[in-house]
Amino acid sequence: MRYDLAIIGAGWAGVSAAREAKARGMKACIIERGDLGGTCLNRGCIPTKALIQAAKVYTTAKKASVFGITGSVPQLDMNAVIARKDKIVRQLTAGVSFLLKGVDVVRGQARFLSANELQAGEQRIEASSVLIATGSRPQELSFLPFDGKRIISSDDILSLCDIPASLLIVGGGVIGCEFASLYAAMGTKVTLVEKLSRLLPGEDPQVSAFLEKSFRKQGIAVHTGADVGGFDPADYRLTLVAVGRRPFSDGLGLEKCGVSTEKGRVVVDDYLATGIKGIWAAGDCTGKIMLAHYAAYQGKLAVANIAAEPAQRKASDDRAVPNAVFTFPEVASVGRRTGTTYTFDLLGSGMARVLDETEGFVKIVTQGATGEVIGASLVGPRAAELVAVLGVAVQSRLTVDALRATIFAHPTLSEALSDALHS
Repeated sequence: MRYDLAIIGAGWAGVSAAREAKARGMKACIIERGDLGGTCLNRGCIPTKALIQAAKVYTTAKKASVFGITGSVPQLDMNAVIARKDKIVRQLTAGVSFLLKGVDVVRGQARFLSANELQAGEQRIEASSVLIATGSRPQELSFLPFDGKRIISSDDILSLCDIPASLLIVGGGVIGCEFASLYAAMGTKVTLVEKLSRLLPGEDPQVSAFLEKSFRKQGIAVHTGADVGGFDPADYRLTLVAVGRRPFSDGLGLEKCGVSTEKGRVVVDDYLATGIKGIWAAGDCTGKIMLAHYAAYQGKLAVANIAAEPAQRKASDDRAVPNAVFTFPEVASVGRRTGTTYTFDLLGSGMARVLDETEGFVKIVTQGATGEVIGASLVGPRAAELVAVLGVAVQSRLTVDALRATIFAHPTLSEALSDALHS
């Protein structure tokens, strides 16, 4: 079969690319050996957040008396929680199938025969251009290999139908912190070990310090600047290794067509081209920013660049990529961390008090000379939603005066953004 574009991988990068190709009238196929939706839909963002929402509802129910509601003590049914998570995944997978109508879906492991020829299962595919979007997988430690029983990955933990009495989490990044919050809320005794000096090393140090203090209040034993060798997995019911993810490009036969890789990542330029004519890559497999929304952005950009004349191609822009961590409390950020800052404590937010979630703050970073908003960090309720407003500000190069002039609805959490700028 001959196509304008063959996409390897049906995660967010691949699906976004397929939709863009369809919109441009390109004849495209998408090759997937597993489930449509990739890691995010099946083993990452969506199932994790479904579990986190269950834990949040459970936590709120346990403190119902704060809101003047009394009654029986709520019970957590993990079988029902897992069933709801699985149902959500099935529904969204069906939605992905709908989005891919008009794009041929080819099942099987893709392998390059040449730069414009692929073998996928029993099918041979020719394409003018190929986009590699094979994603990533959990990083394993040589001295703590996954066994799926006592030493588990972030994939394995999503199917647990019982709440472990104790859990050792190795890694204090996004994944480790989210699962620490989740299981601590469900009653597990959680120990979190991070070899660097603070949790969430990629975030603002003030955020890291705030979250660590909050975790300790929640009963999570946090050990930063610690060697995991000092902790015996035998002392815990389960050990979750959450030290990040590694790009996945195994089994594609990239060596046959000269595509360069480094530690599994497909090497691309700022335009997402590999250097081999007709072969491009997007998403986690490029080893850049490993976030589903950035992968989707890259997938769309790659197709736009494939369709454009060389002089009209656009480079990736990561200036305003938001990051969200669904811990208790939530953490979110966008743009730069340093500059002139404006802050506001959520203790002063009327809506935060109504929700009984006053733990957190807003920090907005600006370019002192121009007043341009260049970044932000947030901790607190709905931080992952609120950061979108500041993402628009960073992307659009809005100034402090422009945001100050914006009228925010009252009473809302979003008022905290305005309050920070008036502080």
